[in-house]
Amino acid sequence: MKTRNFLFAAALVLSGAAVNSQSLEKLWETEAALPTPESVLFDADNKVLYVSLIDGKASEKDGKGGIALVNPDGTIKNGNWITGLNAPKGLGKYKGKLYIADIDEVVVADLKTGKVENKISVPGSKFLNDVTVDKSGNVYVSDSQTKGIYLIANNTPSLYFESPERPNGVLALGKDLMILDSGNLYKLDKDKKLTKLAEGMEKSTDGIEEVKSGEYIVSCWAGVVYYVTDKGKVQTLIDTRESSTNSADIGYDAKKKIVYVPTFMKNSVAAYQLK
Repeated sequence: MKTRNFLFAAALVLSGAAVNSQSLEKLWETEAALPTPESVLFDADNKVLYVSLIDGKASEKDGKGGIALVNPDGTIKNGNWITGLNAPKGLGKYKGKLYIADIDEVVVADLKTGKVENKISVPGSKFLNDVTVDKSGNVYVSDSQTKGIYLIANNTPSLYFESPERPNGVLALGKDLMILDSGNLYKLDKDKKLTKLAEGMEKSTDGIEEVKSGEYIVSCWAGVVYYVTDKGKVQTLIDTRESSTNSADIGYDAKKKIVYVPTFMKNSVAAYQLK
């Protein structure tokens, strides 16, 4: 019995060590020509990165914001692919459409042309932040000021859930919705039961991407990127707070395991190899 217990304990230690062996190695960084990049979305089909550019104040309707296109090698393909937005943040895509959170509305653009096709006003919203789309085309968008998670189904918005403090990153996985809220990672199931999976991260939790089932990359706007599991393990991968380099809403190439980090005030996007 003692031997069996010892082997079980050793297996747990080795399992924990495997989770904590992740690292990020910098591959490249774009030139500093992307005005206030907030979110990156990797498109494997079109081999391009969509980057939302606030280019002004984060909650001001100034018409200065837009979307840039960046090549997977870090060169800027088109810095003005979509213009005339306000303060665009989170991005999601579904069946040829790009969904963009823009203060109090979700902008819908064509992925091939960049043409804006629709602007869906979200009543009651004040600071729409991250966007995710599930396999059925339902769009979820967080509001960091009102605590609301909104659902847009068939172009019709409704309040779906109220998060505890200040929700930002959202990620639809099957019938569940992952939510980042003030340093915590939650899972919201189809019955709207909220479960805390991990805690203790920097309060400005921002972007979330799934690496594999139960394991995630999480970024914090202040400049920290973590490797997080649904068992509560949190490992710091990079911390750039001392250099005042932000890490906003990340993108991820799941096939090549490359994490794309928008640096916000440094006006660039950096790519890191996950190892």
